Amino acid sequence: MAGRRTLGRRFGWLWAAYAVSSYGTGLGFGAFPLIAVLVLHSGPTQVAALAAAGRAVGALIAVPLGPWVEFRHKRPVMIAMDLIRFAALMSIPAAFALGLLGFVQLLLVSVVVAAADIAFKAASGAYLKALVPPGDLLVANGRFESTTWTSTMIGPPLGGAAIGLFGPVTTVVADAVSYLLSALGIRAIGGTEPGPARTGPPRLRAGDLLDGWRYILAHPTLRPLLFNSIVVNGLIMASGPLLAVLLLGDLGFTPWQYGLVFAAPCIGGLVGSRLAHPLAARFGHHRTMLISGMLRACWPLGLAFVRPGIPGMALVIVVQLGLVTCCALFNPLLATYRLDHTAPERVARTLSAWSISSSAAIAAMTALWGLLAAVTSPRTAIAVAGIVLLATPLLLPRREKAPGSAELPSAEEAAGPAA
Repeated sequence: MAGRRTLGRRFGWLWAAYAVSSYGTGLGFGAFPLIAVLVLHSGPTQVAALAAAGRAVGALIAVPLGPWVEFRHKRPVMIAMDLIRFAALMSIPAAFALGLLGFVQLLLVSVVVAAADIAFKAASGAYLKALVPPGDLLVANGRFESTTWTSTMIGPPLGGAAIGLFGPVTTVVADAVSYLLSALGIRAIGGTEPGPARTGPPRLRAGDLLDGWRYILAHPTLRPLLFNSIVVNGLIMASGPLLAVLLLGDLGFTPWQYGLVFAAPCIGGLVGSRLAHPLAARFGHHRTMLISGMLRACWPLGLAFVRPGIPGMALVIVVQLGLVTCCALFNPLLATYRLDHTAPERVARTLSAWSISSSAAIAAMTALWGLLAAVTSPRTAIAVAGIVLLATPLLLPRREKAPGSAELPSAEEAAGPAA
């Protein structure tokens, strides 16, 4: 079976590093808000600020990292970002043990981790494109996607149990150690890495900071895919806190019920990620991506009709199962399409611009939908998000573009004004 083909020892180490950090992230899911509430006794405004500001400021700091990553060997950058995240996260249990932990430190760590995440993803995407043959990129991205959903299904329940047994910073330690193990796994890949190709002036200029966005916006299919992704992801993520308020507050769901309705549907992530390669092989990559992108927009509106008790739990599980399955099918197709349609010497800048745009959109929409929920109600805000999502398939590209056929910015445009 294509899904079981071997991609080599070096990819195996990369996948292992990704897996261990994904499970660490799953164990540490929700740790910062929990620490803010239980340890620092922060209110809802501070918790919301921690979620939104950390992501937004981290994205802003990451703007110059795309060009910086582009012109460096990718493995050392990945290792450095892992070690930065390890050090930043370990500062929290250290401060907690000394009785010095404060909200400002939580905020600073969230900013550093968010910026390092973006740089790591940019470097790892470029490295994967060079490591894996083009025909195997979808298989590789499908394996990453299935690992993500497995860790999402298993990690948070185990993390909650660990916090109950060993204390509030336990999962932060586990998350930090996972980045250290990831760095060791990436180092174990070995081999040589081709030197980065410098296109343009040898010195970083101000125009280089926007080169990733310039490349995306000049591309006839990457451009609508970016707009579709940031709107869909932003609306789904913005609805998450509101759904928590609705289920745990207004509808009286218990914590175990709340955990169950989000953990159980993650099985759809395994199904969708495993279907990506065979469906693309049978029906075509672009067609499969287009249909799955349309289908994932149809589910969230159902969450506005949730009711208390077992029927409400069943509705949330069904809606989330459909959404997760479609997202897990779409995501590896998008990741592969994006790599296929990006010139090798521009991958890091393009992926960095994509991640920054997504993070900024999620932060902005989370704040906006929080305000909408305060003015109306969480249920109304969730319904509005679901209605807007129904229109997002209009942003998907209807026509397929052959890889490498997009017009690239000129050297003068890429250079921009002098720094």
